[in-house]
Amino acid sequence: MAESGTLPTGFGELEVLAVGTVLLVEALSGLSLNILTILSFCKTPELRTPSHLLVLSLALADSGISLNALVAATSSLLRVSHRRWPYGSEGCQAHGFQGFVTALASICSSAAVAWGRYHHFCTRSRLDWNTAVSLVFFVWLSSAFWAALPLLGWGHYDYEPLGTCCTLDYSRGDRNFTSFLFTMAFFNFLLPLFITVVSYRLMEQKLGKTSRPPVNTVLPARTLLLGWGPYALLYLYATIADATSISPKLQMVPALIAKAVPTVNAMNYALGSEMVHRGIWQCLSPQRREHSREQ
Repeated sequence: MAESGTLPTGFGELEVLAVGTVLLVEALSGLSLNILTILSFCKTPELRTPSHLLVLSLALADSGISLNALVAATSSLLRVSHRRWPYGSEGCQAHGFQGFVTALASICSSAAVAWGRYHHFCTRSRLDWNTAVSLVFFVWLSSAFWAALPLLGWGHYDYEPLGTCCTLDYSRGDRNFTSFLFTMAFFNFLLPLFITVVSYRLMEQKLGKTSRPPVNTVLPARTLLLGWGPYALLYLYATIADATSISPKLQMVPALIAKAVPTVNAMNYALGSEMVHRGIWQCLSPQRREHSREQ
C-alpha cells in the first residue's frame, strides 16, 4: 500500500505536503524543547534529584516521539517525489516499534511524575533515588515489552493511511487485535490516566486547604486525555466496526494530535517549572552559568 508508485488514496500532493509540514513543525518544536530540558538536567546540579529524574524520563520519551514525527515528516516530503515509503517493510516495523515504545513511556512517565509530585508535596518523606530509578526502569521495561508484542504476533504494525508513518494496524479488527488492544489500553492508558487524575486531585484537596498547589494540577490529565484520547477512540471504533469506513484524512487526525503532546509536555513540565526553566536559561547563557558557579 505505502510502497506503491502512487499517492495514497484520498490524498493529493498538496495535502501530503501539508501533513508533512505540520509533522515537521511538531517534530522540531518538540525536539528542541525536550533536548533543552535534557541538557538542563545534565548541566544543572540542582535538578539532579529523584523527583526530577521522572521529568527527565518524560523528556526522553517525548524526544523519541518527536524523532518519530521527524521521520514521518521526512517521509511525507519524500512521498510526493518518490511516491512510496522510503524505508521498506522492515523500516516500517522499526518505526512502529520505536513510536509505540516512546508513546507508552510518555504516557506512563506522565503518571509517574503525577505520583512523584503527590509524594513530594503531600507526604513528609521525600522520594528517594532507589524508588525513582526503579520507577523509571519499570516504565521503560514495560513500554518495551508491550511494544515488542506486535513484532511477536500479538497485534501488528502497519502503515497509516498517508503511508508516511507506521503504527498498530487497526484495519483488521480481528480477535487478535481486539484482545491486544483492550489489554494494552487498560495497563498503558486507562491506569496511567487514573493515577494522574487521582494524584493531582488528592494534591488539590490536601494543599488547597492551606495554599495553592505549586504545580499545574489540571493540564497533565487533560494532555493525556486530549492528546491520546483520539487514538483510543479510533482503536475502540476499530474493534466494533470497519475502520476503513472512516475517511483516510480523518484517520490521520489522531496521529497529528499525538505528535503535539511532546511540545505541550515540555511547556508544562519544563517551562512551567521555575527550577527547570532556570536550568534551561543557564544552558542558553554560558556566561550566566559561569557567574553562578563563581558565586
